[in-house]
Amino acid sequence: MDSRLKPYEDYFESEANYIGKYPAHWEITKLRFVFEERKEKNIDKKERNILSVMRNKGVVPYSEKGNVGNKHSEDIERYNLVYKDDIVMNSMNVIIGSVGRSKYNGALSPVYYVLKNRNYEDFNVRYYENVFRMTSLQRELTKYGKGILAHRMRIPIELLKNLELPLPPKEEQDQIVRYLDSKLSKINKFIKTRKKQIELLKELKQAIINEAVTKGLEPNVKMKTSGIEWLGDIPEGWEVRRLSQISKIVLSGLDKKSYENQKNVRLCNYVDVYKNNYITNDLDFMVATATDNEIQNYTLLHGDIIITKDSESWDDIGVPAYVDEELINVLCGYHLAIIRVNSPNLISEFIYNAFLSDYVANQYKVKAKGVTRFGLSYQHIHDTNIIIPPKEQQLEIASYIKAKSCDIDITIQKIQKEIDLIAEYRTTLISDVVTGKVDVRHIEVEDTIEGIEEDFEDLEEGDIEEEIKMGEE
Repeated sequence: MDSRLKPYEDYFESEANYIGKYPAHWEITKLRFVFEERKEKNIDKKERNILSVMRNKGVVPYSEKGNVGNKHSEDIERYNLVYKDDIVMNSMNVIIGSVGRSKYNGALSPVYYVLKNRNYEDFNVRYYENVFRMTSLQRELTKYGKGILAHRMRIPIELLKNLELPLPPKEEQDQIVRYLDSKLSKINKFIKTRKKQIELLKELKQAIINEAVTKGLEPNVKMKTSGIEWLGDIPEGWEVRRLSQISKIVLSGLDKKSYENQKNVRLCNYVDVYKNNYITNDLDFMVATATDNEIQNYTLLHGDIIITKDSESWDDIGVPAYVDEELINVLCGYHLAIIRVNSPNLISEFIYNAFLSDYVANQYKVKAKGVTRFGLSYQHIHDTNIIIPPKEQQLEIASYIKAKSCDIDITIQKIQKEIDLIAEYRTTLISDVVTGKVDVRHIEVEDTIEGIEEDFEDLEEGDIEEEIKMGEE
């Protein structure tokens, strides 16, 4: 915490919960007096720079959005124009942070509200950009929302215009912006450096796995041709086998629904596999039901390997998890495949490590079929080539990878904890400064280039853009 930060001397209490107490010389105003809604349509396709708003990232060109959300409409004439320094918010997602200041001129789907500054002499839009970043403000907006799902509530613009906003004197707004620019640039640089360290550690971990499962642990081992051109050479004494020759493959067809007259089970779903290296009883499995036949076919056993077989992105195909202990009444869910090693000369955890390697992932990259969704068929999985060393080496390699991976994972967790703590501090700092809990008027700060490099983490669900069809509203 910045030791220079002290509270103001006198405070009033605001009726807006997210503001709470505010400095006595500040005012409270309503959004309608600071911003007006911009309602310019993209007639004659004046703007072809299509923009979007991503949760915790703000306004970005659609081309930078990546494989998240829906495609933008081809009919961009019905889109709204947005100009640099406009505040843009998703009327369906503002409650969860889909809001930001535009650094671009462009056009946006009508699902977005575009707000322009009424008076630059009185209002610093970058101050209000920080106000809209506050999670406490986003919670405040729920009372204006209409809808069943909290994270998909639509906020009518007329209600939004009544939102209370803090109004410091203009020179104080400017100083708050300067102070936050200076502090956040340092914080974001720290986070960016730490995230780079994590990426390098992940690359190291992947390199260790790749080397161990294709070359073994001996540095000067004699090599031979694998017989497969793209696979290259493998150590002498090793062989290449089809997955179908060494394991039983089961594609799960068990959905998440519960039915009467079926037995209660626990379900290992796609997300359990995608997010965890090891499947254990400690995981919070979903409760569902299954028939006797489904229980017989899809019950998970110690030593099973589970892989993802369907996804919206090819690089999410074939992601493995290893069943590391005897599970109690746990079945494999839909969009997953069970790989059950059926040879006494094979160590299933070694095969699991093979699935973590690039050489297996690249096979699925080639085979995965789809346009908006990718999937592996039974035959694709059946034909997977697996490099197999003698059993003793399998044991050594599996133990080696587990130990090395554990050390790297512990280091990553420590770095991630640092990131989480500084990100939490960043959130608190923004809130305290823009609502006047601390006084920054006396603090001298160096000028910082406008447009701080943000380093917010995308939330797991991604940001879903709701396109409004013509004539809906």
